[in-house]
Amino acid sequence: MADPSSYRPRPGEIPDSPGVYRFRDEHRRVIYVGKAKSLRQRLANYFQDLANLHPRTRTMVTTAASVEWTVVSTEVEALQLEYSWIKEYDPRFNVKYRDDKSYPYLAVTMNEEFPRVQVMRGHKKKGVRYFGPYGHAWAIRDTVDLLLRVFPVRTCSAGVFKNASRTGRPCLLGYIGKCSAPCVGRITPEDHRDLADDFCDFMAGRTGTYLRRLETQMMEAAEEMEYERAARLRDDIGALKKAMEKNAVVLADATDADLIAVAEDELEAAVQIFHVRGGRVRGQRGWVTDKVEEVTTGALVEHALQQLYGEETGDAVPKEVLVPALPEPVEPVQEWLTGRRGSNVSLRIPQRGDKKALMETVERNAQQALALHKTKRASDLTTRSRALEEIADALDLDSAPLRIECYDISHLQGDDVVASMVVFEDGLQRKSEYRRFQIKGFAGQDDVRSMHEVISRRFRRYLAEKEKTGEWTDGEEALTDGEPVLGDGDPLASSLKDDDGRPRKFAYPPQLVVVDGGQPQVAAARRALDELGIDDIAVCGLAKRLEEVWVPGDDDPVVLPRSSEGLYLLQRVRDEAHRFAITYQRTKRAKRFRAGPLDDVPGLGETRKQALIKHFGSVKKLRSATIEEIQEVPGIGRKTAETIAVALAQAAPAAPAVNTATGEIIDDEEPDTTPGSSGEPVSAGLPDERRGQER
Repeated sequence: MADPSSYRPRPGEIPDSPGVYRFRDEHRRVIYVGKAKSLRQRLANYFQDLANLHPRTRTMVTTAASVEWTVVSTEVEALQLEYSWIKEYDPRFNVKYRDDKSYPYLAVTMNEEFPRVQVMRGHKKKGVRYFGPYGHAWAIRDTVDLLLRVFPVRTCSAGVFKNASRTGRPCLLGYIGKCSAPCVGRITPEDHRDLADDFCDFMAGRTGTYLRRLETQMMEAAEEMEYERAARLRDDIGALKKAMEKNAVVLADATDADLIAVAEDELEAAVQIFHVRGGRVRGQRGWVTDKVEEVTTGALVEHALQQLYGEETGDAVPKEVLVPALPEPVEPVQEWLTGRRGSNVSLRIPQRGDKKALMETVERNAQQALALHKTKRASDLTTRSRALEEIADALDLDSAPLRIECYDISHLQGDDVVASMVVFEDGLQRKSEYRRFQIKGFAGQDDVRSMHEVISRRFRRYLAEKEKTGEWTDGEEALTDGEPVLGDGDPLASSLKDDDGRPRKFAYPPQLVVVDGGQPQVAAARRALDELGIDDIAVCGLAKRLEEVWVPGDDDPVVLPRSSEGLYLLQRVRDEAHRFAITYQRTKRAKRFRAGPLDDVPGLGETRKQALIKHFGSVKKLRSATIEEIQEVPGIGRKTAETIAVALAQAAPAAPAVNTATGEIIDDEEPDTTPGSSGEPVSAGLPDERRGQER
């Protein structure tokens, strides 16, 4: 491990101008390439105290042994040079997009004497027109088969073409009219090239002009009583329209645009691109990348733009590029795109209308691509085994943790405190073993005390089972992944229960307990196990911000390598626990409270209904309050107070406020106002703006 101070440039040596810099390791291999508006300011950030650097950046600067830079005139030149160097050196610490599959293109070899239409994959060749990419090769062949009736361009290979030329007999497509048979001289090279140009124009989206021209020719043929020719033109128009229908119109103004969406987590990102030409989706592609460095969404978009258009020119770069976040700064990137196209390119975030709706579709595709990538990665047995071994080595365990349990706490400003337990066995989810908890011992946003309570309850249950007492600890529920909890008649529900009808007990103790949090949460979990006399279960915590692994009693975290499969597995376990906890918390909050007759008061929203119930304690006491007393509630004016009084006076008494989670009527007595208790009516149904404060 190198000391960055050993190769830090001397003061004043780095120019204060735009440029591109390269970090090299001890073997002179380039490990990172970056650009900067000011080289001096950017490079100074790398040579600060290592404790202040992000772990990934810290790994990069300690791996490097030297740094060098090249000064350029503008930020656009810096962007171009950065792309060239990344492509040349393939640095290990730069964002690297990799295709989640090999995408086929429809290619027209305009660099040949007789252009050929074919399916192509891999690197693009000079002089070849490309359309796509398409999701499947068969989609290209279906489209081409329809268009060959109108544009009978050559589709055969070089060998078939030479053999037909030698024998003087065309292939089958030449006999049935789906090839103009240039191999036997039925069409001149010039006319065949014109035919290929028309095919390319149609594929590029210039369909309206060509269809109108065919319709005019059809009408002229009909007027001249050339009915066979008119019928052939009619069928040609039908074939073209059928080919066009395969790509539905998504933007009514016949826009040429590329839409780029990003789905990301702390470790990986998936990028999806929709290519829209003439208002129709002509192609789709996707990439997945490891986030080797700490990057923003805007930076991911910038890297995607570099890879997408780095070798494209002219119409291959559309007039409009829609993105989820703009690079910072955006002007050099937009100027670079304009230079690649040769005319102005708009780079922006869609705000409303059809483009916004289509962007949401692209975002859903990106999220699904990331989820699919994670699923494939998790399903590989070799990868899972390596992940468990890396965790065992990092935590100094005697053996790989075949059963891992992870716990997370969720609440909303201290209300409805709940916890989740998820189980991974052999690196895979075991959803039938999931548990959820209601935290009842105290109020507030004390995650540490909540974690101590959950771990204590879970392992008291384990000890009780071990002693064959069979007691089911209050507050623990067995369930599958999803809501609602399965009913008694469901065969899967019965499989989750013992013969006596109780929820099935915990199968066996884990080798590793993971908590969502840092040193305080880990210490609480370890203390709970120690109090129960359990010393054969390892404990660790995964902190979200820096993905650091904390173990009990250590002042410094364990930092797993960025490429570690063990870190990836721990992150998946932690994220699943967080998802499960927050889903349970939201479900409880959404169904817990109805305000009875207050629901029928016009103009009275959820916030003020909750404030009224909180102030008076029940609808019964509110009904007996005076207008002046109702006005004491924040946000309630005299007119609203009068409306409430009239509505409550006219309401039937059989419509009390009800806790729907338990069925308890809260009109007739003072509610239990302890957050997390079964009778709490205050914080349910909170508006969406408070969701940002969920834990």
